[in-house]
Amino acid sequence: MAAIISGCLVSRNQSAKTMNSFDTQGHRGCRGLMPENTIPAMLYALDLGVHTLEMDAVISKDGQVLLSHEPFFNHEISTTPSGKRVTLEEEKSLNMYQMNYAEIVQFDVGLAPHPRFPQQKHMRVSKPLLANVIDSVKVYCSKNKRALPFFNIETKSDPTGDGIYHPLPAEFVDRLMFVVKDKQISNQVIIQSFDPRILQYLHEKYPDIRTALLIEDNDARSLAVQLQQLGFIPTTYSPAFNLVTPLLVKQCKEMGMLLIPWTVNDLPTLQQLKHMGVNGIISDYPNLFAQLK
Repeated sequence: MAAIISGCLVSRNQSAKTMNSFDTQGHRGCRGLMPENTIPAMLYALDLGVHTLEMDAVISKDGQVLLSHEPFFNHEISTTPSGKRVTLEEEKSLNMYQMNYAEIVQFDVGLAPHPRFPQQKHMRVSKPLLANVIDSVKVYCSKNKRALPFFNIETKSDPTGDGIYHPLPAEFVDRLMFVVKDKQISNQVIIQSFDPRILQYLHEKYPDIRTALLIEDNDARSLAVQLQQLGFIPTTYSPAFNLVTPLLVKQCKEMGMLLIPWTVNDLPTLQQLKHMGVNGIISDYPNLFAQLK
């Protein structure tokens, strides 16, 4: 497998071996326990000992990079400045790419009980700027005398949303990388995406940045075909956890790619995947990692 692919792909595997031997990643911080993609979620995930903070980034109208899984206000978690719950029918009209950050920060994303995560703590909190998240993590790590975690940042983009919900890939990446470089965390960052265009641009313009190719659970293409489309071997291959097989573990190892599946929320599956040989796991419940053997 590796021999077949290596003849047509360029491997620029960005210091993958400097990562932890088993990488515990808190999904959106710790979505099962705290409001997702918020500073409290990131700091609580650090309390739980994660190696990597997984998060999502979108771009506002005024070019700010902020944390959000969707480029609009998801009805499950969002409350308007007037205190009204955002509805499913109106959520996509609350498009953050058409809103300045000063307006975005007025919405609450922590008070509404999450219908799928009953353990999640309720609190008043807004969508933070990526720069503020990094600053808060640095302060936490300094106070607690621990090393900085890795920041696994997903760009929320796809071709159908270009110019509507987000900028084109080059601008998206450049804005994100401006924050990364300004905060001097290039060595601690992984940029992940389902959108190959994002990773291809990163590979060409920012070759020293670690990359992760995300794969949906319904993607029936072979690993070889997926990598052929991407055009290079990323640092990490990150599929839905149900796609992981012993053969996939073997193939990733042969190509020098880390294999880190998402999103695993029960201990038996976490244990099974670790024993299968994956390099790490992304979970909404990073409190479960302490029970892994």
